Amino acid sequence: MAEVERAWKLVRRIIREADIVLEVLDARDPYATRCRKLEEYVRKIGKRLILVINKVDLIPKEVAEEWKRIFSREFPTIFISAKDRLGTRFLWRTIKLYAPKIPVKVAVVGYPNVGKSMIINILKGRHAAGTSPIPGYTKHAMLVKASRAIKVIDTPGVIPLDEGEEELIIKGALRPEALEDPIPPAIKLIRYILDRDPRTFEKIYGIESKDPGAILRELAKKRRLLKKGGELNIEEAARIIIRDWQTGKIKCYSKPEHYGLR
Repeated sequence: MAEVERAWKLVRRIIREADIVLEVLDARDPYATRCRKLEEYVRKIGKRLILVINKVDLIPKEVAEEWKRIFSREFPTIFISAKDRLGTRFLWRTIKLYAPKIPVKVAVVGYPNVGKSMIINILKGRHAAGTSPIPGYTKHAMLVKASRAIKVIDTPGVIPLDEGEEELIIKGALRPEALEDPIPPAIKLIRYILDRDPRTFEKIYGIESKDPGAILRELAKKRRLLKKGGELNIEEAARIIIRDWQTGKIKCYSKPEHYGLR
């Protein structure tokens, strides 16, 4: 908890120093990976906020367009795939369009594992900040001179203090290795995925069951995950599903209609 509070203190300071704030969202569920607390703070101090929906290579383009249309009612919104370098020129143009001055200082913020460091690498044109699919990889703020016109500040991933493990797992913001008991979060994640595509686990693992507990048991059997004495290692099966979700192996996404948005 103290580490999270320190990270928030650092993020607030960086936002105060920046001219523009980029909030990076995961395209698989951009609604859930928006941080309202962060957005409220940016609004409060009068900074310009741009929403950047990243990882659009994992969802259909028409779904990305729909999210952009809805989010643009509140903030300027763009979508990109930092991994595939899709939409990155538009990112440059959008930053310059809303820059109050040149050079402009840009803060890159968002949940762990949404791709903040990869976006900084793209802005710079070469690797300036380490990237990793493991949540929480960036531990300290880094100022990166992306060009003569843009300076970028990378920040630690922000996690609201009032969110539990199950919510953070779905948002990809908590490592499965950090969980004392990964089964309850994995079961919630499985239900979340089944609600969006009932055939996901059949397509990925060849498991036809729609029962979360049965899916974990079947995966443990298929992978021969055993404890001493031959008991199925359900915990490791749970961690595999969480890990596959966070790294993008499980391709499943939310639509605005899942949240009653039009």
